[in-house]
Amino acid sequence: MILASGVNDSILVVVLSSAVVYGTPLLYAALGELLAERSGVLNLGVEGMMLVGAVMGFWADLKTGSPAAAFAVAALAGASMALIHAFLVVSLRANQIVSGLALTIFAGAAGLSSYLGNDLNVADHPARHPFASFLPHGWRTAPVAGPILFDQSAFVYLSWLLVVAVTVYLNRTRLGLNLRAVGESPAAADAMGINVAAYRYAHTILGGALAGVGGAVFTLWITPQWQDGITGGAGWIAIALVIFAFWRPTLCVLGAYFFGAFAGIPFTFQARGILHGVPPELFQSLPYVMTVLVLVLVSNAGARRRIGAPAALGTPYVREER
Repeated sequence: MILASGVNDSILVVVLSSAVVYGTPLLYAALGELLAERSGVLNLGVEGMMLVGAVMGFWADLKTGSPAAAFAVAALAGASMALIHAFLVVSLRANQIVSGLALTIFAGAAGLSSYLGNDLNVADHPARHPFASFLPHGWRTAPVAGPILFDQSAFVYLSWLLVVAVTVYLNRTRLGLNLRAVGESPAAADAMGINVAAYRYAHTILGGALAGVGGAVFTLWITPQWQDGITGGAGWIAIALVIFAFWRPTLCVLGAYFFGAFAGIPFTFQARGILHGVPPELFQSLPYVMTVLVLVLVSNAGARRRIGAPAALGTPYVREER
């Protein structure tokens, strides 16, 4: 037992465990963005949707004391924001970049999420029933695997199931294949009788729901309280993560935990006095530096096509008259 405790306190195990923790909200948001982008809709409002989901999920926890209700409210809040985006870009054919940025500004740390946090008076309260580890103690304290795989909340295990579900959906179901067709060639999909608008609406809204859940991971588990801007730009990292993962759900897991590790390193090093004198902000900025580099690398259409981006991503579809 003493040996296991020593191994589990090693820097490597702690960093890997932190990677899972801090990577989980990124994974939810990235999977949601992936589904939206597979339909051809670019959603730059992920950060705002995460913040609204975070504050509303936290409020639901304070009011009901039910983790399930908090989870559902967070998803509903994110979906509601995504519905606005879908209406603007699918029905009104607004510029997707402008719409997404406008939603993030509207719902961001200085906007709707902050207003809701103040109006609902949730800032000075801890979560009533935050998500926590629930597996047997012996599993959670097992050498190496215990802290990394078993000392986690239900959010983590649900995200793994979600990765499997999205992978199967995209590659093994008719609806998933139709979705990919809509993202690649909406005109051809329309000619085949696929309702392009319906697919874009449904998957943009679903993506927003997952972003809302990703935001709630912060307020209901990682930091079980509410504060303005609690997501800290995680929505932007999630958008870049989709590109980093080549629009594949399985690679989203690796990317999310990679960025999550960088997010957890400052706290681990600071607690152990490692690299004393080095500002923790230096490490905290690394995920965002990586995000900028990824976005720069795929800033032109040719690069996006080479790495597998949906051909119709960001392009409104106008049905031709027959």
